[in-house]
Amino acid sequence: MKIKIITVSKTKSEYSQAESEFLKRLRQYADIEILNLKEEPITKNRNYDEIMEIEGDKILDKLDKEYFNIALHVMGQQKTFEEFANLLEEIKDFKGGKMCFIIGGPLGLSQKVLAGVDLVLSFSKMTFTHQLIRLLLLEQVYRGFEILKGTDYHK
Repeated sequence: MKIKIITVSKTKSEYSQAESEFLKRLRQYADIEILNLKEEPITKNRNYDEIMEIEGDKILDKLDKEYFNIALHVMGQQKTFEEFANLLEEIKDFKGGKMCFIIGGPLGLSQKVLAGVDLVLSFSKMTFTHQLIRLLLLEQVYRGFEILKGTDYHK
């Protein structure tokens, strides 16, 4: 499988050690690429919608129609860990096993991005920092592969 993660964030992450651990674990299941796009500066003179549109255009420029594109957004569908594992299995057989997760910046994702993906997924009705959601995503993808493999990791 090939997994791309597009994130609008600062490059420094307080969670880099944990991310590195999950990336190492995931290598047996997938080739993972993380693409960090630079956040637009938030200033008093700029409208939030304008900033989200600019960041959204950057994201849309990086999307590939050969991938199953999933935006992470608070208003998306929620899945149990078993349902998420089944989604991984379905995508493995669909689109050649290529999937892309999109994580917005501090202001979220534009409507153009949300409308241009195959699925909008939510990990919670709560909002998390983009660094934390990236770590949660890596852990959940690893958990999903472990479920499909039949290990006891998720118990």
